[in-house]
Amino acid sequence: MKNVYELVDANKRKSNLVIILFIAFVTAAGYLMAYSFGYDLSLVGIALIISGVISFASFYYSDKIILSISKAIPATRKDHFQFYTVTENLCLVARIPQPKLFVINDTAMNAFATGRDPEHAVVVATTGLLDKLNRTELEGVVAHELSHVKNFDIRLMGIVTVLVGMITLLADILLRTRIRGSKRDDSGQLGAIIFIIGLILTLLSPLIANLIKLAISRRREFLADASAVKLTRYPAGLASALKKISQDTEPLEAANKATAHLYISNPLKNTHGAIGWFSKAFNTHPPVAERIKALS
Repeated sequence: MKNVYELVDANKRKSNLVIILFIAFVTAAGYLMAYSFGYDLSLVGIALIISGVISFASFYYSDKIILSISKAIPATRKDHFQFYTVTENLCLVARIPQPKLFVINDTAMNAFATGRDPEHAVVVATTGLLDKLNRTELEGVVAHELSHVKNFDIRLMGIVTVLVGMITLLADILLRTRIRGSKRDDSGQLGAIIFIIGLILTLLSPLIANLIKLAISRRREFLADASAVKLTRYPAGLASALKKISQDTEPLEAANKATAHLYISNPLKNTHGAIGWFSKAFNTHPPVAERIKALS
């Protein structure tokens, strides 16, 4: 059986490999779509620059955008004393700057971290989570979120979101331009085949990119759990918190599909009744039972 350090290293290696393959996929997809539609590569470059600027601007201001979407308000030491002191203590252990703390007024139990880097990080918890967890359990959850910060998962997921945004915008730009008029003669059989492949790739690339994003998100949850144990030295605290959170059937109203992958547990609570691998492929988080088993 691997120890926690070996699990952390293994997860980092696998995540780095997925990121490299993801970048290769974005590059290859852009080239093939441009070739099949008969576009000059300079046009693809312009489309990539436009989509990249838009995506990176969203990444730079992601914390403010997400806080606004989530209707989060600043936490205060007076009103959320336990949240503040737990975070302060764990930041000293983790040797990272204390992130800004926010709360979402909702009885659903959940939390997430976001930002560009440890110097610009934010940790958010729902009032339901703060009310229903004891201090030991809250330490496990906060340690999990701080691990996302310390491991630069918040930056990684930001970059992945940028890549997903780029491939989605690129596919949309090329498809719209293709509908308006083509520059390639598809009268030949080979040309027609390449066009069909390019069209299918244009339509499916955003879906494939999102599946890759979800796969990375699930992988980083295991890594954050393992890293949280390194901070608290008490895996039972996080395991108990995860069990309570998983038993909470109330969806978080402020969450949506764009932000669901950020939370410690799926906030939408709407996958019950879905069937087989199709449901699992679109899960933003690994099963809680598997996470608790790994913690034990």
